[in-house]
Amino acid sequence: MSKFTLFIMSLCASLCPMGSHAQNVARRVVSIDEMFSLADQNSKSLRPFATGMAEAREGVRVARNARLPEIDASLSFSYLGDGRMMDRNFSDGFNAPMPHFGNNFAIEATQAVYTGGAVSNGIAIAKLQEELAGLDMENNRDKIRFMLVGYYLDLFKQQNMYRVYEKNIEQTRQVLKDIRAKGNEGIVLKNDITRYELLLSNLELTRTQIENTIVILNNNLTTTLGLPATVMLEPDTALLSKVLPVEDTESWTHTAFSNSPVLKQLELGVQMSKHQDKIIRSERLPKVALFAGNKLDGPIIIEVPPIDKNFNYWYVGVGVKYNFSSLYKTNKSLNRSKYAIRRNIEQYDDAKEQTELAVKAGHIKYLESFVELNTQEKSVELANQNYAVVSNRYKNDMALITDMLDASNSKLAAELQLVNAQINTVYNYYKLLYISGTL
Repeated sequence: MSKFTLFIMSLCASLCPMGSHAQNVARRVVSIDEMFSLADQNSKSLRPFATGMAEAREGVRVARNARLPEIDASLSFSYLGDGRMMDRNFSDGFNAPMPHFGNNFAIEATQAVYTGGAVSNGIAIAKLQEELAGLDMENNRDKIRFMLVGYYLDLFKQQNMYRVYEKNIEQTRQVLKDIRAKGNEGIVLKNDITRYELLLSNLELTRTQIENTIVILNNNLTTTLGLPATVMLEPDTALLSKVLPVEDTESWTHTAFSNSPVLKQLELGVQMSKHQDKIIRSERLPKVALFAGNKLDGPIIIEVPPIDKNFNYWYVGVGVKYNFSSLYKTNKSLNRSKYAIRRNIEQYDDAKEQTELAVKAGHIKYLESFVELNTQEKSVELANQNYAVVSNRYKNDMALITDMLDASNSKLAAELQLVNAQINTVYNYYKLLYISGTL
């Protein structure tokens, strides 16, 4: 394969990512708060949880229906065959004619007066399930927001890396131009020119990889935010100049204990298990209900011979029901309920401890990112000074090409690390917000 063919293939590879997305691209600067708002409105991942909240609200209404009276009505028609009468020893039997058309209509209403707390605790559980659905929505919203923050800051990092590489490619091309000029004069060896050409080729390859990463991250963001694929998002550069708060660990821990959706969900789980325990205990208590009814029967077959007439009567009363088998059946259920309550409490305590550990670890990393940022700022300053000195010495034939390569690589590494340090500081801050439930 000729060098010209390799050159054409390399050129196409570097231009294709840009060419495929250069048409009809609309650039849009989006802040993190605006991104959160778009995600809340358009993210398909949140829709099932919103539907779950509506379902839980209906569950409360269903549970409240237990307080309403039960009304039953029945209507039947039947064909009655003739009866047969006989002695007690089943002898001397003869047919007893009966009216053949039978009918029955009954309506009865029952209103529970006392259920031992089964109804009220059932409603309480339904309300807690509604709260749980809301917290589930909040928890998953925070997960999506934190995921988007990762995409957003990574996009920010990649776009800054792209600018740094563009700048370094431009400088490398200028140095290469100077070296080639000196090579024509016989001052520089051809091997030195080749090494710098290799450096330029590697820089251009890395730039292409960065371009592809930007496209992938942008697709992830626009899809989640419900934006057209032709939109190229630009992170808000004012984010890096924002003064981030530095609070102590105790303050962050207290905030997490008060706001963490996970801890709130586990706390609701404890309350639900306690209400379930009360429902089980209610099985040992009597049930009291009021009832009223009206019946219409015909014919009257309790008379001999049967009377071919309708008989209508109504009634009202109070009923008491007690399940004596609950005295020996509910013991195991109560023991199981006791362990369920204990398990939920233990899960809450464990989650609280893990949250505290996560907050402390996140806070340490957050403070560490400020130290790293200050260090990288100083490194960039020193790397720029070193590059300027070596470049000046090289122009005056007082330094080797290897010195220029080392200085250029050090400058590139320092600039990239500074960008990463700035992004990491913001990321660690939003990670603390996520852990503390305030994202």
